[in-house]
Amino acid sequence: MTMYDLEDDGVVVIVGSGAGGGTLAHELTRRGVAVVLLESGPHLTPDDFVNDEWAAHQQLSWLDRRTASGGWRVAEDHPDDPVWHCEVVGGTTTHWSGCCLRLQPHEMRAATTYGSVPGASLIDWPISFADLEPWYELAETKMGVTRTGGRPGLPANNNFKVMYHGAKAIGLDSVNTGRHAINSEPFDGRPATDHSGFTVQGDKTQSKWSTLYVEIPKALKTGKLELRAQCRALRVEHDAAGRASGVLYADKNGAQHFQKARVVVLAANCVESSRLLLNSHSGLFPQGLANGWGHVGRHYLRHIIATVWSVFPEPVRMYRGETMAGLATEMAAHDPARGFVGGYYIELNAMGLPATAAFVDPGWWGRDFACFMEHYAHVAGLFITGEDMPQPDNRVTLDGDQTDRFGVPIANLHYDDHANDVRLRNHGYKKLSAMHQAVGALRTIEAPPYPASHNLGSNRMSAKPEDGVLDAHGRAHEMANLFIADGSQFASGGAGNPTLTIVALAMRQAEYMAALMSAGEL
Repeated sequence: MTMYDLEDDGVVVIVGSGAGGGTLAHELTRRGVAVVLLESGPHLTPDDFVNDEWAAHQQLSWLDRRTASGGWRVAEDHPDDPVWHCEVVGGTTTHWSGCCLRLQPHEMRAATTYGSVPGASLIDWPISFADLEPWYELAETKMGVTRTGGRPGLPANNNFKVMYHGAKAIGLDSVNTGRHAINSEPFDGRPATDHSGFTVQGDKTQSKWSTLYVEIPKALKTGKLELRAQCRALRVEHDAAGRASGVLYADKNGAQHFQKARVVVLAANCVESSRLLLNSHSGLFPQGLANGWGHVGRHYLRHIIATVWSVFPEPVRMYRGETMAGLATEMAAHDPARGFVGGYYIELNAMGLPATAAFVDPGWWGRDFACFMEHYAHVAGLFITGEDMPQPDNRVTLDGDQTDRFGVPIANLHYDDHANDVRLRNHGYKKLSAMHQAVGALRTIEAPPYPASHNLGSNRMSAKPEDGVLDAHGRAHEMANLFIADGSQFASGGAGNPTLTIVALAMRQAEYMAALMSAGEL
């Protein structure tokens, strides 16, 4: 592997190797740009993955403590781990569902479309759907997304069959197995799924797209990438002129190093990218980097998640096959006649036995709970992912009293539901319950939200610096050589799973950055 000197100030330093950082590393290196990729977690291989739900969670997840505040149920049930993402090479692409949905055009014009929503800090994206559409097409090709480019959809499992007939029974005709970056047939040198149900525990077969074994190996082959695993970024430093000069990080032994940089890109997931910016305060930037207008960490979004588990007379065995291969799209349209703005997708959901016990209703105990778990093989699952409203006080902040093992203040996540969120979620619960009840469910349970995995919006793009943190290419308004390439750049969350958009934005960003470098402007 290529090695760069710590004093080499000609490299692009990327923090985080997931959907944004791993993709950006490949797209830059194939254009001849030198990249140092810092990843806080270890470099595992698919052979290291374990087909054990709880063990996989412990192996792949970011386990450092956070704190939670606000009125959301997560703060009550999961006060020390309110958000979920991975800490390994490949980031959360090692553990994601593979669901690939585009933002809808109206979702990129949220302020214009929804109008004035009291309490919501809505803005329009500084780019249009037309700007992003060609990059969606390239991302779908790169990732091998099913039901695009002539690729067939994933096959149906029993859980989907329950969903399908329930959807049809209540008049939803769009239902199918969805669009996933999981191979339904061999693609890009990787096999088709074996339908084992374990792709979200780290895919040992490599049928699911991940930067771990797709983008990063391709970047390494260019000879332009140095991957530094188990290296935790602590601060972004800057020079006297206010330009990012590099990243201070700690290696696996705790020793600290400073890597100089031509450009710094944060792709550390919504929480950690915000935390890094806030922790990188200085005399020139007393509120943290890129935070002159006070937007870093604010307008945090997590999507509205509502899950329904239902018990059926006959076994469903939802854990077999791809766990989220089911989608109905009718509710994703914006229809204010329903009593809320924005929309939601209905998606298939399945969990293994340990996660079902932990998340179906945290704290539930006794005979009723035991009875439900005894019928686990008869359970089918559905959930919605819907658009939540940005609010300035929903935010990532630094805990002033607690630090991690490196001396960096831990992150606090504050979140309160907006009234629109509550109306949307309740509508979703009713729709999901109706689907299962229409096909014979004996019992339906509305589960509370679990730790947030679609973490978005805390360093949002904006047309004007006073409205956000980044410009239309993910570059900080206040620092010309500082970029962000993760979900925190979203100006609004939309309803759909965000990974495809993160990849498309990273590809677009790489072209922009490389052009500026070639022109000597960066």
